[in-house]
Amino acid sequence: MPLIDVRNLCKTFKVHEQQPGFTHAFKSFFKRETRLVQAVQDLSFSIEAGELVGFIGENGAGKSTTIKIMTGILYPTSGDVLVRGLHPYEHRKENARHIGVIFGQRSRLLWDLPMLDSFELYREIYRVEPALFRHNLDLFRDLLDMGDFMKTPVRQLSLGQRMKADIALALLHSPQILYLDEPTIGLDVLAKSNIRQFIRESNRLNKTTTLLTSHDMKALDQVCSRVIMIAKGCLRFDGSVDDFKSRFGGEVRLKVTFMQNDLDLQLDRMRVIEDAGLVKTISFQKKDLTLQQAMSAITGRYPVADISVAEADIEQIVKDLYQKSHEEMKR
Repeated sequence: MPLIDVRNLCKTFKVHEQQPGFTHAFKSFFKRETRLVQAVQDLSFSIEAGELVGFIGENGAGKSTTIKIMTGILYPTSGDVLVRGLHPYEHRKENARHIGVIFGQRSRLLWDLPMLDSFELYREIYRVEPALFRHNLDLFRDLLDMGDFMKTPVRQLSLGQRMKADIALALLHSPQILYLDEPTIGLDVLAKSNIRQFIRESNRLNKTTTLLTSHDMKALDQVCSRVIMIAKGCLRFDGSVDDFKSRFGGEVRLKVTFMQNDLDLQLDRMRVIEDAGLVKTISFQKKDLTLQQAMSAITGRYPVADISVAEADIEQIVKDLYQKSHEEMKR
């Protein structure tokens, strides 16, 4: 049985609407206009123990709503969700003992107290055994390099330091499942790298099943082995990162090193997108040419010293998918 099993999940919200102006505001006291918003529509997927899964989609696609149902915060309108064989929204306390959750920058740290005090409080809340508490605290302190600010008041910590502490706090009780909703939002490059490395290491050491939601596509590419993509609340893709690139990455890029610098390149159905002298990056679409056709066309007409295939950029792939989604909505 999968650790997380989502079947035909639907969630509908009733949204109140009001026209601007005093008259409409007054009328709303007596009769409020509402409309239904379908946040999640017939969504199904399952996650096995120990998996590290990226959960992607545009803002408003239904990612956070789905996570809130899996954590027990929201009830589904219809469909079924089982986490560890239980409905999380019907067994909230039992479910909470086995999950860790991060929602963006909504910190659970005590603002005016040292970071260590928040850890002590959550040790009591989750009834963590002293030996396990010390083990996890030492592990997180080393992996996240938190030794210098363990006793510093939270209000004096940087955003990156607070996010490290929040992730460590979510894992303090050694949960089976970790939900991370935008854990690197607003962080600098170094802080993002540290968080990504810690997520991978935690998954490797403890086999923590992790569902990571992020708009940082490079992070998903480096951290996750599987991607679930939703659009308008519906499942769009579920498979490996490599399969995702292969299916949606229509563009192929060749990095070509020519022997001459003054070449007048005339390439049918191909274009030069980067020019660094002898080294040029040439792009084409899979639907127009095969890789062999493109390479033969280049090497057959021009003196080439080296040619290689550039790896598909997952960020560009997702950007193109989002753009297509917007165009479909306008039709």
